[in-house]
Order: sequence, then structure tokens, then C-alpha cells
Amino acid sequence: MGSDARRVALDVVADDGWLADAERRVARDPASIVHLFASAGRHCGRASLPQVEGWTADEAARARLLLALPVAAVPRRVEDLYRYGDADEKRAVLKALPLLPLDGGAVPLLHDAIRTNDTRLLAAALGPYARHLDQASWRQAVLKCVFMGVPLSAVHGLTERADAELATMIADLRDERDAAGRHLPEDALALLKQLT
Repeated sequence: MGSDARRVALDVVADDGWLADAERRVARDPASIVHLFASAGRHCGRASLPQVEGWTADEAARARLLLALPVAAVPRRVEDLYRYGDADEKRAVLKALPLLPLDGGAVPLLHDAIRTNDTRLLAAALGPYARHLDQASWRQAVLKCVFMGVPLSAVHGLTERADAELATMIADLRDERDAAGRHLPEDALALLKQLT
């Protein structure tokens, strides 16, 4: 789903009026997003949204709060909400990045998420905004997905961006695992076959 379609689809968040009021508050007072961001799950729930694959109601609500920020406030607020948020809040920030006016300014957040051992953050970091990662960092992140068992379907644009060097890295990991009597996930083997 493209960014524009995703942005429209986020409007499906079930709302008893809290979210619309919260968006107005954030537009008037950007600092209010700190408390509102943290309480979005309590007010909007955490159910999966069938209309927006891979999103939950709290993530969509948090994305809408970020979209309500004045443009000048976005970089600082995104940074703070990610740095000081819990795992759910961090994941919502990462998923919202391609919808925000940031260009490549939030790449350090991707690097942070990729360094963690939280598979959900790793998967979120490799969504559409990962187009801003340099190729070497992107390859390492994909290899980490294979290593940690994160389905490669989480990697946005994988087939377009995968290259011979990634194939070599995956083949080396396959050889290491085979020597230890372990095997690569099927999606990694399929990607390797496609690339060689």
C-alpha cells in the first residue's frame, strides 16, 4: 500500500471522539503529544486493522497524532517519542516515518532499531522508510532478519534492492548453519536461489 493510500486508511481507527480531540490539541500544542501518544492504546485499543495490513489501532492513532503536528515540530517530536517511548511507541514511530515530512532525517532511528534484539522493531525499521538506508546498512539489517528469524516479507522492496553482495552474505550464513547442523529459513533460501 502506498503512502497516500496508507494515510487515508489510517482514518479507519475506531474513535469515540478522543482521537479527533487529541489531533486538535497536538496541532495547537505540540508538547501535548507526549502524553497523548502514550495513552493512545488505552483510548483506541490495540486490535489489528484489517483495512491496513500490518497495523494496529494504537499504531494508526499514534501515526495520526504525528501527522497532526505542525511541520516544524515533526523532527524533534519524532526523535523524542522514539527515544523515550516503550517498544509499542517506538514501533508506531518507525511505521509512521514514511508518512512524515522528514526526508532522510530519521535514519538514526532506523539504525537504533536495527541494533536491538526486538524482532518487531527490526521489522518496522525495514518498512518503506528504509529506502533511506545506505546499501551496506540495509544488507546488514536484512541479514539480521535472516539470523533472528524475522520473515523477509517484512522487508519493503526486498526483491528490487537485493544484490549479489547480499546473496554472498546469505550464502555464507547458510554454510555456517549447515556446518552446525542448522538450516536457513525457507524465505532466505528462496531469496538466495533467486539471486544466484
